[in-house]
Amino acid sequence: MSENPYLRQNCDVAWCPGCGNYGILKLVSATLAELQLDPQQVVFVSGIGQAAKLPQYLNLHYFNGLHGRALPPATAIKASNRNLTVIAESGDGDMYGEGGNHFLHCIRRNPDLTNIVHNNMVYGLTKGQASPTSPRGLVTPLQIDGVILEPFNPLAVAIALDASFVARAYVGHPEETRAILKAAIAHRGYALVDLLQPCVTFNKLNTYQWFEAHTTALPAEHDPSDRVQAFARACEDDPLRLGIFYQKEKPVFEEQLAAYADDKRPLFERRVDLDKLAATMRGMG
Repeated sequence: MSENPYLRQNCDVAWCPGCGNYGILKLVSATLAELQLDPQQVVFVSGIGQAAKLPQYLNLHYFNGLHGRALPPATAIKASNRNLTVIAESGDGDMYGEGGNHFLHCIRRNPDLTNIVHNNMVYGLTKGQASPTSPRGLVTPLQIDGVILEPFNPLAVAIALDASFVARAYVGHPEETRAILKAAIAHRGYALVDLLQPCVTFNKLNTYQWFEAHTTALPAEHDPSDRVQAFARACEDDPLRLGIFYQKEKPVFEEQLAAYADDKRPLFERRVDLDKLAATMRGMG
Protein backbone atom coordinates (compact mmCIF):
# COMPACT_ATOMS: atom_id res chain seq x y z
CA MET A 1 0.00 0.00 0.00
CA SER A 2 1.47 3.37 -1.02
CA GLU A 3 2.03 6.11 1.54
CA ASN A 4 -0.55 8.86 1.80
CA PRO A 5 1.05 11.89 0.05
CA TYR A 6 -0.77 14.29 2.37
CA LEU A 7 0.80 12.83 5.53
CA ARG A 8 4.22 13.96 6.67
CA GLN A 9 6.43 10.96 7.33
CA ASN A 10 8.80 10.37 10.24
CA CYS A 11 7.75 13.39 12.28
CA ASP A 12 7.28 13.49 16.04
CA VAL A 13 3.59 13.64 16.97
CA ALA A 14 2.85 15.39 20.28
CA TRP A 15 -0.37 13.57 21.24
CA CYS A 16 -0.99 11.03 23.98
CA PRO A 17 -1.19 7.37 22.90
CA GLY A 18 -4.80 6.56 22.05
CA CYS A 19 -5.81 10.19 21.48
CA GLY A 20 -8.71 10.67 19.08
CA ASN A 21 -6.62 13.21 17.17
CA TYR A 22 -4.69 10.34 15.56
CA GLY A 23 -7.90 9.06 14.05
CA ILE A 24 -8.87 12.52 12.84
CA LEU A 25 -5.46 13.00 11.23
CA LYS A 26 -5.87 9.69 9.41
CA LEU A 27 -9.42 10.52 8.31
CA VAL A 28 -8.59 14.04 7.12
CA SER A 29 -5.55 12.91 5.13
CA ALA A 30 -7.51 10.00 3.62
CA THR A 31 -10.32 12.37 2.64
CA LEU A 32 -7.90 14.73 0.92
CA ALA A 33 -6.38 11.77 -0.93
CA GLU A 34 -9.82 10.55 -2.05
CA LEU A 35 -10.71 14.02 -3.33
CA GLN A 36 -7.33 14.20 -5.12
CA LEU A 37 -6.89 17.83 -4.16
CA ASP A 38 -3.69 19.56 -5.24
CA PRO A 39 -1.66 20.07 -2.03
CA GLN A 40 -0.46 23.40 -3.43
CA GLN A 41 -4.06 24.62 -3.51
CA VAL A 42 -5.05 23.57 0.02
CA VAL A 43 -4.55 25.73 3.11
CA PHE A 44 -5.20 24.68 6.70
CA VAL A 45 -5.66 27.30 9.41
CA SER A 46 -5.64 26.50 13.11
CA GLY A 47 -5.45 28.17 16.49
CA ILE A 48 -3.86 26.85 19.70
CA GLY A 49 -4.32 23.47 21.36
CA GLN A 50 -3.72 19.79 20.78
CA ALA A 51 -6.17 19.71 17.87
CA ALA A 52 -4.54 22.78 16.35
CA LYS A 53 -1.32 20.82 15.85
CA LEU A 54 -2.90 18.63 13.16
CA PRO A 55 -1.79 20.74 10.14
CA GLN A 56 1.83 20.37 11.28
CA TYR A 57 1.61 16.69 10.36
CA LEU A 58 0.30 17.28 6.82
CA ASN A 59 2.13 18.06 3.57
CA LEU A 60 0.09 21.21 2.95
CA HIS A 61 0.19 24.95 3.41
CA TYR A 62 -0.95 26.00 6.86
CA PHE A 63 -1.24 29.05 9.08
CA ASN A 64 -1.06 28.46 12.84
CA GLY A 65 -2.50 31.55 14.53
CA LEU A 66 -3.62 32.79 17.93
CA HIS A 67 -5.89 30.99 20.38
CA GLY A 68 -9.45 31.16 19.07
CA ARG A 69 -8.45 33.09 15.97
CA ALA A 70 -8.44 30.49 13.19
CA LEU A 71 -11.57 31.67 11.39
CA PRO A 72 -10.66 35.34 10.66
CA PRO A 73 -7.41 34.49 8.78
CA ALA A 74 -9.13 31.55 7.08
CA THR A 75 -11.83 33.92 5.82
CA ALA A 76 -9.17 36.41 4.65
CA ILE A 77 -7.16 33.71 2.87
CA LYS A 78 -10.22 32.54 0.97
CA ALA A 79 -11.17 36.13 0.11
CA SER A 80 -7.64 36.79 -1.19
CA ASN A 81 -7.56 33.71 -3.40
CA ARG A 82 -10.93 32.13 -4.14
CA ASN A 83 -9.25 29.23 -5.96
CA LEU A 84 -7.89 27.76 -2.72
CA THR A 85 -9.51 25.04 -0.64
CA VAL A 86 -9.46 26.48 2.88
CA ILE A 87 -9.97 24.34 5.97
CA ALA A 88 -10.06 25.84 9.46
CA GLU A 89 -9.62 23.26 12.20
CA SER A 90 -9.04 23.34 15.95
CA GLY A 91 -10.52 22.09 19.20
CA ASP A 92 -13.83 22.76 20.94
CA GLY A 93 -12.20 25.15 23.41
CA ASP A 94 -10.38 27.06 20.69
CA MET A 95 -13.33 27.36 18.30
CA TYR A 96 -16.29 27.62 20.66
CA GLY A 97 -14.61 29.22 23.70
CA GLU A 98 -11.85 31.70 22.87
CA GLY A 99 -13.11 31.78 19.28
CA GLY A 100 -16.82 31.88 20.02
CA ASN A 101 -17.34 35.40 18.71
CA HIS A 102 -15.53 34.59 15.46
CA PHE A 103 -17.52 31.37 15.14
CA LEU A 104 -20.79 33.33 15.20
CA HIS A 105 -19.76 35.95 12.67
CA CYS A 106 -18.04 33.52 10.32
CA ILE A 107 -21.38 31.73 10.04
CA ARG A 108 -23.06 35.06 9.24
CA ARG A 109 -20.52 35.89 6.53
CA ASN A 110 -20.66 32.41 4.94
CA PRO A 111 -17.17 32.20 3.42
CA ASP A 112 -16.52 29.13 1.30
CA LEU A 113 -14.47 27.18 3.85
CA THR A 114 -14.71 24.02 5.93
CA ASN A 115 -14.60 24.30 9.73
CA ILE A 116 -13.57 21.03 11.42
CA VAL A 117 -13.84 21.14 15.21
CA HIS A 118 -12.22 18.35 17.25
CA ASN A 119 -14.74 18.03 20.08
CA ASN A 120 -13.42 16.04 23.05
CA MET A 121 -15.44 18.07 25.58
CA VAL A 122 -12.38 19.14 27.59
CA TYR A 123 -9.27 21.32 27.32
CA GLY A 124 -6.47 18.85 26.56
CA LEU A 125 -3.48 21.18 26.14
CA THR A 126 -3.96 22.92 29.47
CA LYS A 127 -4.44 19.79 31.56
CA GLY A 128 -8.11 19.01 31.51
CA GLN A 129 -10.31 21.85 32.71
CA ALA A 130 -13.87 22.06 31.39
CA SER A 131 -14.41 23.35 27.87
CA PRO A 132 -17.60 24.96 26.48
CA THR A 133 -18.94 21.53 25.46
CA SER A 134 -18.14 19.67 28.70
CA PRO A 135 -21.24 17.84 29.99
CA ARG A 136 -22.74 18.69 33.34
CA GLY A 137 -21.21 16.68 36.14
CA LEU A 138 -17.82 16.14 34.46
CA VAL A 139 -15.16 16.26 37.17
CA THR A 140 -11.91 17.96 36.17
CA PRO A 141 -8.81 19.18 38.04
CA LEU A 142 -10.45 22.63 38.14
CA GLN A 143 -14.14 21.70 38.39
CA ILE A 144 -13.56 19.34 41.32
CA ASP A 145 -17.27 19.13 42.18
CA GLY A 146 -18.28 18.66 38.54
CA VAL A 147 -19.27 21.02 35.74
CA ILE A 148 -22.42 22.98 36.65
CA LEU A 149 -23.09 24.76 33.34
CA GLU A 150 -25.24 23.65 30.41
CA PRO A 151 -22.87 22.64 27.58
CA PHE A 152 -22.64 24.84 24.51
CA ASN A 153 -24.53 23.35 21.56
CA PRO A 154 -22.61 24.36 18.41
CA LEU A 155 -24.99 22.64 16.00
CA ALA A 156 -28.10 24.30 17.37
CA VAL A 157 -26.36 27.70 17.34
CA ALA A 158 -25.14 27.20 13.76
CA ILE A 159 -28.58 26.15 12.53
CA ALA A 160 -30.22 29.06 14.38
CA LEU A 161 -27.85 31.37 12.46
CA ASP A 162 -28.78 29.61 9.19
CA ALA A 163 -25.31 28.19 8.56
CA SER A 164 -25.15 26.71 5.09
CA PHE A 165 -23.83 23.26 6.17
CA VAL A 166 -24.00 21.70 9.64
CA ALA A 167 -22.86 18.17 10.48
CA ARG A 168 -21.63 16.02 13.35
CA ALA A 169 -19.35 12.99 13.04
CA TYR A 170 -17.53 10.60 15.37
CA VAL A 171 -13.93 9.53 14.84
CA GLY A 172 -14.82 5.93 15.70
CA HIS A 173 -16.99 5.67 12.58
CA PRO A 174 -14.40 6.24 9.82
CA GLU A 175 -16.47 5.54 6.70
CA GLU A 176 -19.34 7.79 7.77
CA THR A 177 -16.91 10.50 8.88
CA ARG A 178 -15.01 10.48 5.58
CA ALA A 179 -18.30 10.84 3.70
CA ILE A 180 -19.26 13.83 5.85
CA LEU A 181 -15.84 15.46 5.42
CA LYS A 182 -16.00 15.00 1.64
CA ALA A 183 -19.47 16.55 1.52
CA ALA A 184 -18.35 19.47 3.70
CA ILE A 185 -15.28 20.24 1.58
CA ALA A 186 -17.34 19.98 -1.62
CA HIS A 187 -20.04 22.27 -0.21
CA ARG A 188 -20.01 25.84 -1.48
CA GLY A 189 -20.15 28.01 1.64
CA TYR A 190 -19.37 27.72 5.34
CA ALA A 191 -19.44 24.08 6.46
CA LEU A 192 -19.27 23.07 10.13
CA VAL A 193 -18.20 19.53 11.04
CA ASP A 194 -18.35 18.98 14.80
CA LEU A 195 -16.12 15.91 15.07
CA LEU A 196 -16.47 13.97 18.32
CA GLN A 197 -13.29 12.38 19.70
CA PRO A 198 -12.15 11.04 23.08
CA CYS A 199 -9.42 12.62 25.22
CA VAL A 200 -8.04 9.48 26.83
CA THR A 201 -5.93 11.35 29.38
CA PHE A 202 -8.16 14.07 30.81
CA ASN A 203 -11.76 13.08 30.03
CA LYS A 204 -12.57 9.80 31.74
CA LEU A 205 -16.31 10.15 31.08
CA ASN A 206 -16.58 10.65 27.30
CA THR A 207 -14.51 7.62 26.29
CA TYR A 208 -14.60 5.56 23.08
CA GLN A 209 -17.08 3.25 24.80
CA TRP A 210 -19.22 6.20 25.90
CA PHE A 211 -19.43 7.62 22.39
CA GLU A 212 -20.37 4.22 20.97
CA ALA A 213 -23.21 3.96 23.50
CA HIS A 214 -24.43 7.55 23.28
CA THR A 215 -24.33 8.35 19.55
CA THR A 216 -26.55 7.24 16.67
CA ALA A 217 -27.04 8.17 13.05
CA LEU A 218 -29.75 10.56 11.96
CA PRO A 219 -32.81 8.64 10.79
CA ALA A 220 -32.93 7.74 7.11
CA GLU A 221 -35.95 10.02 6.59
CA HIS A 222 -34.13 13.08 7.94
CA ASP A 223 -34.42 16.01 5.50
CA PRO A 224 -31.32 18.27 5.68
CA SER A 225 -33.23 21.05 3.91
CA ASP A 226 -35.73 21.23 6.79
CA ARG A 227 -34.25 23.79 9.18
CA VAL A 228 -36.83 23.31 11.93
CA GLN A 229 -36.37 19.54 11.93
CA ALA A 230 -32.58 19.97 11.87
CA PHE A 231 -32.70 22.31 14.87
CA ALA A 232 -34.88 19.91 16.84
CA ARG A 233 -32.51 17.00 16.22
CA ALA A 234 -29.49 19.17 17.06
CA CYS A 235 -31.07 19.73 20.49
CA GLU A 236 -31.24 15.99 21.22
CA ASP A 237 -28.51 15.07 23.70
CA ASP A 238 -28.83 11.36 24.39
CA PRO A 239 -28.12 9.85 22.03
CA LEU A 240 -26.19 12.48 20.08
CA ARG A 241 -27.17 12.34 16.42
CA LEU A 242 -24.52 11.89 13.71
CA GLY A 243 -24.75 12.99 10.09
CA ILE A 244 -25.56 16.04 7.99
CA PHE A 245 -28.20 17.98 9.90
CA TYR A 246 -28.69 20.97 7.61
CA GLN A 247 -27.55 22.11 4.19
CA LYS A 248 -28.54 25.17 2.19
CA GLU A 249 -27.08 26.95 -0.81
CA LYS A 250 -26.68 30.69 -0.26
CA PRO A 251 -24.37 33.49 -1.47
CA VAL A 252 -20.79 33.17 -0.25
CA PHE A 253 -18.88 36.01 1.36
CA GLU A 254 -15.94 36.42 -1.02
CA GLU A 255 -18.12 36.50 -4.14
CA GLN A 256 -20.01 39.52 -2.80
CA LEU A 257 -16.91 41.65 -2.16
CA ALA A 258 -16.57 44.86 -4.14
CA ALA A 259 -12.98 43.88 -4.95
CA TYR A 260 -14.31 41.23 -7.34
CA ALA A 261 -17.04 43.31 -8.96
CA ASP A 262 -15.00 44.14 -12.07
CA ASP A 263 -11.97 41.90 -11.73
CA LYS A 264 -12.26 38.18 -11.00
CA ARG A 265 -8.53 37.58 -10.56
CA PRO A 266 -7.24 36.63 -7.09
CA LEU A 267 -6.05 39.67 -5.19
CA PHE A 268 -2.43 38.51 -5.11
CA GLU A 269 -2.31 38.57 -8.95
CA ARG A 270 -3.18 42.25 -9.21
CA ARG A 271 -0.84 45.23 -9.33
CA VAL A 272 -1.93 48.39 -7.62
CA ASP A 273 -2.19 51.46 -9.88
CA LEU A 274 -0.54 53.96 -7.53
CA ASP A 275 -1.50 57.00 -9.62
CA LYS A 276 -5.16 55.95 -9.62
CA LEU A 277 -5.01 55.21 -5.89
CA ALA A 278 -3.45 58.61 -5.16
CA ALA A 279 -6.13 60.38 -7.22
CA THR A 280 -8.82 58.50 -5.32
CA MET A 281 -7.29 59.46 -2.00
CA ARG A 282 -7.05 63.12 -3.03
CA GLY A 283 -10.71 63.04 -4.01
CA MET A 284 -11.62 61.68 -0.62
CA GLY A 285 -9.70 64.50 1.09
